[in-house]
Amino acid sequence: MTGLRDFHEVFGYVVIVANGVAGVVALAAWRAQRLRGRGVWVVTIVAEGMMLLEVVTGVILVSSDRFVGARFHMFYGFLAFLTVGLAYQYRDSLPDRTELLYGLVGLFIMGLGIRAVVEVAS
Repeated sequence: MTGLRDFHEVFGYVVIVANGVAGVVALAAWRAQRLRGRGVWVVTIVAEGMMLLEVVTGVILVSSDRFVGARFHMFYGFLAFLTVGLAYQYRDSLPDRTELLYGLVGLFIMGLGIRAVVEVAS
């Protein structure tokens, strides 16, 4: 379990950066139509998938009873998990602004990740 905890700790930073990059890429694609395409969605799906993997590893750690997570740390993880699902649910309601939606979601998830890391550090 210690190895999984180390993975969760280090991978959290990777997830923060990945979602920040995905958010910026999607917002750039929203502003410049020539940037739209498959690449935007690959980056977004990989970043959000990484976030889901990070949440799953956190759940495994907490369920093992060997580690106790800070309450707000767990709240931010749950909120990030929920955000990915809500973004997917509402993607069809904004057909001309899908890149805007996913750009803001990527930055929001990045912010949640930063708050989760700060919560553990304090």
